[in-house]
Parts: sequence; C-alpha cells; structure tokens
Amino acid sequence: MAIPVIDFSAWTNHASRDQRQAVSKELVKACREVGFAYIINHGVPQDAVDHAFAISKRFYDLPHEEKMKAPHPPGWAHHRGYSSPGLEKVSAVLAKEDDEALVNNLRSVTDCKESYEIGSDENPDQPNIWLPQSSLADFRPFMTQFYWTCFNAASDILRALSLGLGLEEEESLLRLHSGHYNQLRSLHYPPIPARAIEEGSMARMPAHTDWSSMTMLFQDDCGGLEIEDPNVLGKFIPAEPIKGALVMNVGDLLMRWSNDYLKSTSHRVTLPPLQDRFSGDDRLTRARYSIVYFLSTDPDLLIECLPACVDKDNPAKYEPITQRDYAAMRARVLYQSVPTGS
Repeated sequence: MAIPVIDFSAWTNHASRDQRQAVSKELVKACREVGFAYIINHGVPQDAVDHAFAISKRFYDLPHEEKMKAPHPPGWAHHRGYSSPGLEKVSAVLAKEDDEALVNNLRSVTDCKESYEIGSDENPDQPNIWLPQSSLADFRPFMTQFYWTCFNAASDILRALSLGLGLEEEESLLRLHSGHYNQLRSLHYPPIPARAIEEGSMARMPAHTDWSSMTMLFQDDCGGLEIEDPNVLGKFIPAEPIKGALVMNVGDLLMRWSNDYLKSTSHRVTLPPLQDRFSGDDRLTRARYSIVYFLSTDPDLLIECLPACVDKDNPAKYEPITQRDYAAMRARVLYQSVPTGS
C-alpha cells in the first residue's frame, strides 16, 4: 500500500471546474481506499510552515517553569495550553464515565511527548491559555495567524471532498465548519532510548484514529509516523516526510458523515525508520517535531450520515451523535482528573 500524493494546485490556483473535479476524485479515492493522502501545493506558504516549526522549537527550548505559565487545565474537558511529557495519553478507546479502571490501565504506559494546544479566541467552550508575552513575544500573534492560514487551506480540502463525494454544493461540508472549533497543536517528542519504546515501557503516540472531521499534519524530517494498512489490520507502513507536503487524513466524524465511505485510518508515532536518527550506545532517538491542525465542527451539531451516502442498499451505520458527546467519549482517556508531571 502507498499513500497517494495529490497536487492541489488546481484548487489553490482557481482552475476550471473540470480540473478541480479531477483532483477531487483523486482525493476521495485516496480517502476511501487509504484514509490518508500527501497534499502538495496546498496553499499554506512554506515560509509560514518553517516559521511555525522554528517558533515551536523556541517554545520547547524554554525552561519548564516558563512553559508552565500556560498549563493545560486539570481533566479532559478544557483541551488548551501546555501539556508536559506524560500528561496526555492517546488511545483509540471510547471511554464511558465509569471506565476508571480501563483509563488507569491505558495510562500505565507513558506517552513521551509534550504539546501546546491552540484554538480560536472566539471559541466559548475552549478558551485559549496563552503564554505570557514576556516569555515568547511573537508566539501568540504568529500562532493565531497560522491557525487561520491552515483553516483557509482546510476549506479548499472540504470543498474538494464535497465535489468528489457528489454532494449538492462545493460548500456543503464547509458550511458545517465555522473555523472556531478547530485545534492547532504543536508537538515535541524529546529524545528517548529506543529500548523504552521497543520494550513497551514508554510510547511516543500509540495507534489511534482522530476524532475530528479531518486532520492536516506538517512533520519534520525525523520520521516515525506510521499508518495502518486498511486491508491488513495490524500492519503499519511509514508515512515518510515529503518536503513541502502536508499529510491529510480522514477523522472519525467525516467517516460517520460519509457512512464509512471514507476511512478514518489508525495511525501512530513510533521509532524513526532510519538508523541515522539514533545516537550513542542507548540508541537515543533524535527529537521529533510536528504541527497538527484538527478540523472540527460546532460541538452541538448533530453528526449523522449524509443523505448522499445512504440508500436502501446501504443504510445508515451510525446513530446520530453530537460532536460534543463523541469527543467526550474519546477525551476521557486523554487526561486524568488531576494533572501529573506538572
């Protein structure tokens, strides 16, 4: 299995409808068969991506006490600010409110990463927790601008998906996404002895699906991202970095909207595939950085199969659910009620 590479210039350059339709069909085919695609000429300027990585590295190079001036709040409900290594636990499990034993068992293996979560300043449910200007003066203004730059690119991808799925209008999926409920995530995977990952005592990011509508990922050249082959469960293949490309994947909500026509594919971050990414007798991994943009919808919007994706031979596979309720089932695993590692 190969992850398709799709040139999006027909969309970013406002080409003819026929040219955009051809790209849309490629995209939907990739999302149906693989659930992932590399997108080049996606509309996010390379200098903006480079600056996002540079400012992220400057943030993670700050002393711990400086980063903790914007701490992730206790529990899972408010997902903003800085999470220190070990605070978050990624899982594919849907956890109910009384699944405390399950959650504790999952969290027995630490995820060795740190992150900073940012959203729209107009999101009433998830207010941002900003680093003080005295700690990193240009962090807030740049990240705010980059958040909306990513949404512009995501909007064209949604238009392409609408066209490729045969929905009534190109704006059909975009209308479900105001831009105020998305999440921009900066990630840093610190160096770690390879043995800790190989023996299972620690993890980088375990296998999971994304519980958003769609994800756009920018990764550095370290490597380590792998996706599960939809045709061979348990077999993961590297999603090797391609300079200038973003990695797009289908999230759970888009899979539900499409009635499983599009795939939300499991993926993980593990050890880099190339041996020059390790050093010393402990085979210490190189640090890895990535920037992720999760596209989501109004938390009270009902997610139900689109009429174009349902017929008498293919009835709806999912009961309607709000984004808020679905996210809660997934987020309960992420954070304990009292943060650790602070």
